[in-house]
Amino acid sequence: MDFPRLHRNRQTLSLTFGSDLLQSCMKVDAPTELVLEYTRALMAFLLVHPQPARVLMVGLGGGSIVRYMQAHLPDTHLTVVEISPDVIDLRDEFDVPADGPTLSVVCADGARYMARTDLLPFDAILIDGFTAEGQPPALATPAFYRACRARLAPDGLLMINLHAAEPALSEHLKRLRKALGSGVFDQTVDDGDNQVVMAAAEPVWQALAADFQTRWTQLAEVHQSTLGSSAGRLERALVRRYPARLSE
Repeated sequence: MDFPRLHRNRQTLSLTFGSDLLQSCMKVDAPTELVLEYTRALMAFLLVHPQPARVLMVGLGGGSIVRYMQAHLPDTHLTVVEISPDVIDLRDEFDVPADGPTLSVVCADGARYMARTDLLPFDAILIDGFTAEGQPPALATPAFYRACRARLAPDGLLMINLHAAEPALSEHLKRLRKALGSGVFDQTVDDGDNQVVMAAAEPVWQALAADFQTRWTQLAEVHQSTLGSSAGRLERALVRRYPARLSE
């Protein structure tokens, strides 16, 4: 079993799992800031749902996204599923807020939790489950991806953090497109070896392509700062796929 390891210096507190692969990083003097580029890219669902009602996340890590959402999306209910009690035990070290009306941290297997049929639909589902070896196999099966799709609202988005190493990345993308259809985008992030995958129904992307700049300007300034270059990459991908929509 991979045990979480803390690494401290004067500026940051970070987390790894039995390897040099950085899982999470928190600025000591700015704990709600998203430090790692992949965590910022995962927030691109805000371009579709700037005030989401319900978000599900698999993988707590150091709680970077939890802190960000509790600070800047206080009305959004966030459910976090984390398989490791050792990771959950570190939530105080990483200033992860206590459970409350808009936050639930559940110790459970993410794949089994996603297979539940009694869950209300989510506006966004974020998958950020990793071990020292990378993506856990249970979080990368066709059945898991189909379960994710079933748990989404009709206009919901699935956001997945993958390791960019081949040949695993290509196999994961192949499974995703088979399970979720053509509405799958992937982009390399600026730091590390991560690939962020975004999946939604085609009408969701078409609507975003037709109204991208308006949605961007209406985002809160903190979200614009967070999304930064990842939003630019998504816009360019939409231009390539829906050039007519963006020229309307």
